[in-house]
Amino acid sequence: MYLRRCGKTRSGAEQKHWQLVESVRTERGPRQRVVAYLGSMDEPAREGIRLGALDKTGVLQRQLFDEDLEPEWAVIDTKRVRVERSRDFGGSWLALKILDILGLSELFEAAIPSGREDVPWSIMALVLIVCRLCYPSSELRISECLYERSALEDLLGLPADKINDDRLYRALDRLLPHKEALERHLKEKIGTLFNLEYDLMLYDVTSTYIEGIGADNEQMLHGYSRDQRADCRQVCIALVVSRCGLPLGYEVFDGNRADVSTVEEIVTKIEKQYGVADRIWVMDRGMVSQKNIDFLQQGGRRYILGASRSLLKQYERALLDGQWTAIKDGLDVQLCPASAMRPRQQDPQGQSEPGLEEQSTPAETFVLCRSRDRKAKEKAMIEKFEARIEEGLVKIAESCAKANTQQQGARQKGRKPGVSELERRIGALLSKNSRARRLFKVVVHPPDAKSADGPVVTWEKDEQKRAWCELSEGCYLLRTNISDWKPEDLWSAYIQLTEAESAFQIQKNDLKLRPIWHQTAERTKAHILICFLAYAAWKTFGQICKAAGLGDEPRQVFEEIAQIRMADVIMRTTTGVDIRRRCIIEPSKAQKVLLDRLHLRLPKQLRILEM
Repeated sequence: MYLRRCGKTRSGAEQKHWQLVESVRTERGPRQRVVAYLGSMDEPAREGIRLGALDKTGVLQRQLFDEDLEPEWAVIDTKRVRVERSRDFGGSWLALKILDILGLSELFEAAIPSGREDVPWSIMALVLIVCRLCYPSSELRISECLYERSALEDLLGLPADKINDDRLYRALDRLLPHKEALERHLKEKIGTLFNLEYDLMLYDVTSTYIEGIGADNEQMLHGYSRDQRADCRQVCIALVVSRCGLPLGYEVFDGNRADVSTVEEIVTKIEKQYGVADRIWVMDRGMVSQKNIDFLQQGGRRYILGASRSLLKQYERALLDGQWTAIKDGLDVQLCPASAMRPRQQDPQGQSEPGLEEQSTPAETFVLCRSRDRKAKEKAMIEKFEARIEEGLVKIAESCAKANTQQQGARQKGRKPGVSELERRIGALLSKNSRARRLFKVVVHPPDAKSADGPVVTWEKDEQKRAWCELSEGCYLLRTNISDWKPEDLWSAYIQLTEAESAFQIQKNDLKLRPIWHQTAERTKAHILICFLAYAAWKTFGQICKAAGLGDEPRQVFEEIAQIRMADVIMRTTTGVDIRRRCIIEPSKAQKVLLDRLHLRLPKQLRILEM
């Protein structure tokens, strides 16, 4: 319940009357019912009614009693004015504004029905998402200190003593079953707000690791770690975003799941949620296999995929004398039909060239791309690894020569390095510098039985492979079944995959998706869901900033507004009574400009709630 002002005019004079109004849910949606007409009341009387408008949870509805008050005058002892309870305000306030725009508050209230809980789970869900945006940390730290340093107690009307880690953990459990409903709601809401077309589906996979054993989570397994933490168990997260990086859906897979094995499952999931439409799937070459290509083609789906680098060899002639088209400075492309691919070569034993697991189909077109910046980067990397390999081989050869010399001087006393030991050392060296390993031919010669000398290491550089390496530097290949697009349009669509990569970086770095501290499967999934919702709010704010002419990267704007604080100003009157006012600290000039461009207005003063 809350108070609502209703003005009446009598003889040209405006009078302020008040109603006690209750918000109720009906079959036609939320409606307001007038409980009582209270007539004209002064502020102390309204304060009493206001405190009586608390619901059974003791939580005030947000953004109530924000009317303009008449001036009140008092004589203040200026020597005894002090400030207390300084707290962060801007970040929490802005985060709640974004969640209101997305309609998550209403969705939580409708999806998670109220029961016998002391605090509504819908309010606890807001606490989790806002803290993930403003103070990304664990639920334990939220309950111990982060909630108290924020303005959420005033904005949500939820006292700090009602926040504890157990209640936050249970809120995660309550929220997780509504994952698909939240994905659908966000897709429709964001699409409507910004008039988006979901024509491109950008798909990528990452991993995130757990601190601890994770024995109660069967999905936590050792696998290829994108975080360089192969010592930790992990889960894989598959994410689908639009061309501007707005999230559409995600799934959590086992930590040792191969990227290529997730494609059919995630495509089926998205089509089940949003229907089969004329969409284009964009994936990198790690998702490509002949099975996946057949699956996409059988369903009539269109796609743009990164082709295996091994297929680049089949277009050697196009690299040499193809018709390149410059689409921007330092980037050239050319269309290559699948029929132009040279036949696969076989060695004398009848074996095909390695690494060509997927083959082209007649309906496909290949896009050959050549980047000047990428060429310079790859050239520098190969030169670095080549130098490391050569330096390592010199050391291995010198150690063999030194061992042989010592062996002769000691008259066969001591240990000779064996062939298998040298091969292991060479293998480790080449593995650490794999980008340049194909440029070297290394041979370990076993020791001569007639001589006391040990094994000898020799090597030479493969000039034929070096020539191919120089020719293909900076080049990569795309494959698609879209026949009516220009090559620059195909390249532009594929390069949008950077939005999916950026999504993972934002979630991991800004929203602290990693590491995961939860040990059970359900809590792990709930943690990832909170990060997903916070990321949706992040990208929504990015679209708002873009519409306001502030760019589409919200990080700096959010951090600037988050610096706005609130504090209690206590003033001692001449009668000995303290007047306490909870005020928003005046924003700086830069903050005022940002708020003005975003069409946001800070409240001048907050009510002090007596809980």
